[in-house]
Amino acid sequence: MDRFHRHAAPLDILWQARAIVAIILAGQGLALLLALAPGVQGDRWVLFGLASLVVQWVALLTLLGLFLLRHLVRHLPPITVAWVALALLLMATSLVGGAGLWFFPSLAGAQGQGPAMLQLTLLALTVGLMGLAAFHTHWRNRNLAARAARAELEALQARIRPHFLFNTLNTGAALVHDKPEAAEDLLLDLADLFRAALSGPELIDLADELELARRYLHIEQLRFGDRLRVRWEVPEVLPEVKLPTLSLQPLVENAVRHGVEPCAEGGELLLQVAVGRRTVQVLVQNPVARHAPRKRNGHSIGLTSVRARIAALTDGRSRLEVLPGEGVYRVAIVVPLE
Repeated sequence: MDRFHRHAAPLDILWQARAIVAIILAGQGLALLLALAPGVQGDRWVLFGLASLVVQWVALLTLLGLFLLRHLVRHLPPITVAWVALALLLMATSLVGGAGLWFFPSLAGAQGQGPAMLQLTLLALTVGLMGLAAFHTHWRNRNLAARAARAELEALQARIRPHFLFNTLNTGAALVHDKPEAAEDLLLDLADLFRAALSGPELIDLADELELARRYLHIEQLRFGDRLRVRWEVPEVLPEVKLPTLSLQPLVENAVRHGVEPCAEGGELLLQVAVGRRTVQVLVQNPVARHAPRKRNGHSIGLTSVRARIAALTDGRSRLEVLPGEGVYRVAIVVPLE
């Protein structure tokens, strides 16, 4: 349970497809503004093409520099990383602008290469400072979202309800004399579960999260006996993906509470891990009690907070889905493969 990583570093945001697309579109927007600026002489389409070429080369070289320096700046404060990015932007602007004016001196016009280079550098500095301010705002909002997610985590950790603790202790007390080994296993499972709930990392391996669910279900099986049947469909080799701590346990708890407990004959829970080409789906399925009284909220209790935590702690890369099923309730966590 000690293998984990913290929140993504600031640079990790740049390596996402949507961030790269946003940078390219922003560059094209800047080139369009330069081409439509008042006082521009010549063909504006030609100017737009040249400006697009320069802007995209500057952006790509800046991203390349950040990628090459990613291991050196990874542990620096976010604002320091932003200043490093600004310095790389100015260097890339000088390199691309200098090369362009060297091979095509006519681009400088009547003002000469020196003023043209200064103008290009000031433009890059202005855009870089605007980007710095935007990054600061984005990172602050991201930290606020992470703090909200931690608050959800604390609330979720408290969802190992007192009645579950009391029921578990009562079950253990009943097993002490007849099945002391089972009582010992129950207490060990309970200790591991609460250890993860109180002090576990924010993101853990899929294998560790499944182990927490397995321990929880082992405790519930000792309480429900033959009424609770669990079927695992998990590949022998699990993919190396991360999940927020205790994101699966509330789904399993809901499955037991709203699917198995209301049924006099009990029911079967299915926990399935399906590995696709780009995603991993962790499915929890339980039967729907036909004659049991329907609770108004049912499985929706806790699903909203779990969905919000998964989205916040994984930067929106993972999601929670409720899937259709005949006579069963199916909910899945979908995690992208890196």
